[in-house]
Amino acid sequence: MIIKTECIRGRVFATRAEANLALFEYIDGFYNSRRVQKRLGYLSPVEFEEKHYADQATAERTNLKPRQPALTS
Repeated sequence: MIIKTECIRGRVFATRAEANLALFEYIDGFYNSRRVQKRLGYLSPVEFEEKHYADQATAERTNLKPRQPALTS
């Protein structure tokens, strides 16, 4: 298991609460947000989300029509 290898193995915790905190920090701080994932094109979830919003912004700028000057009489 990756968590055991990357987070727990070789460490000694004084209490169960200390071990739980270490696991939480690892899972929430690294494993879920920054670990690259094959299904996301080998990007981390954070990188994938940043790319998604950048692509959306680019598409919106491309799809904007220039404003027509107001007609005055």
